[in-house]
Amino acid sequence: MSRFNLSIAARSSIATQETNALRLIDGAGDGLPGVYLETFADHWLVSTTAARIPSDVSAWLREQSHSIYHKCLSQQQKESPRLFHGAPVESPFLAKENGVHFEVSFQSGYSQGIFLDQRDNRQRVRERVASGDTVLNTFAYTGVFSVFAALGGAQTTTLDLSQPYLDWAKRNFQHNQLDPSTHYFCKGDTFHWLRRFQKQGRKFSGIILDPPTFSRDEKGKVFRVEENYGELASLAHDCLQSGGWMLCSTNCHKLSPRDFERQLRQALPKTCRFHHTPMPADFTDAPYLKSVWVEC
Repeated sequence: MSRFNLSIAARSSIATQETNALRLIDGAGDGLPGVYLETFADHWLVSTTAARIPSDVSAWLREQSHSIYHKCLSQQQKESPRLFHGAPVESPFLAKENGVHFEVSFQSGYSQGIFLDQRDNRQRVRERVASGDTVLNTFAYTGVFSVFAALGGAQTTTLDLSQPYLDWAKRNFQHNQLDPSTHYFCKGDTFHWLRRFQKQGRKFSGIILDPPTFSRDEKGKVFRVEENYGELASLAHDCLQSGGWMLCSTNCHKLSPRDFERQLRQALPKTCRFHHTPMPADFTDAPYLKSVWVEC
C-alpha cells in the first residue's frame, strides 16, 4: 500500500456516514511535507506550499476517480482553487460533519466554507449548550459554529463583517432544518459589537472567539493576535453571563500555547479557569491551532 493510501486508511475511523469532510494527508505528519489533502463529500482539495504539486503526488492523484482541485498556500493573491483532475464541481454542494450539513464551494475564494481543524470544538459546543442558552459566534465566517450551537438548543448570534458570509450562514441553518429568523445575524466589526452589547447590558452563556491573525478595522486600527487577543477576550468577558464560557482560539504560528494562555490570564479575572483542547486526530502535522476553553 502506498504512503498516500496508508494516510487515508489511518483516517478510516473518522470518515463515517456522519462525517465526510476531513483531512486525508497532513503534510509532514504523514511524511509528505508541504502537501495537504482534504475531502469534502468525496470532492478532493489538495493544498501545497509550493506552486506545483510534487510529481509523485501528482501522478498518484491522477489515478484517482475524484474531482480534485488544487490550492497554492504560498500565493500572494488568495484565489479560488483550480481544477486539477476529474470533473469540474461548478456549484456549491453539501458536506457533512458529525451529522451536520454545511455548504462548500470551490469557487468562493481562498476558503471553501469551513475550517476542518475546528471539528472537535464545534461538537464540544453542541454538547455543552442546552435549551435557553445564548451563544455569540464572533468572526463567524459561514456560521458553522452557530449551527452546532443551535442544534444543541441555544439561541445564537452570528457576527461577521461580510454580508455574503452571513447569507451563507443562514443557508447553513436551513440545510439543517433550522429557521434563521429565530436567531440573530449581525454585520460589522466584532470590537464595535462587543462594546455595543456591553452598553446594552446584553449577556451570553457562551462566546466563540476565533479571529484572523491580522486585521484592520474601518478606522485603520490594526489587530494582531499576538499583541491584542487579550483586549478582545476582555471585551468579550464583559458580555459573558456569570458562570458562562468562552472558546478562545487562534491559528497564529507566532504564538505558543503558553504565551496564548498567559495573554488570556492577564486580561481576564483570576477566578476564570482554563482548559486546552487538542486538534482533531486527522491533523497530524504541527499543532498550530491553539484552543482554550475559559470558564468564568
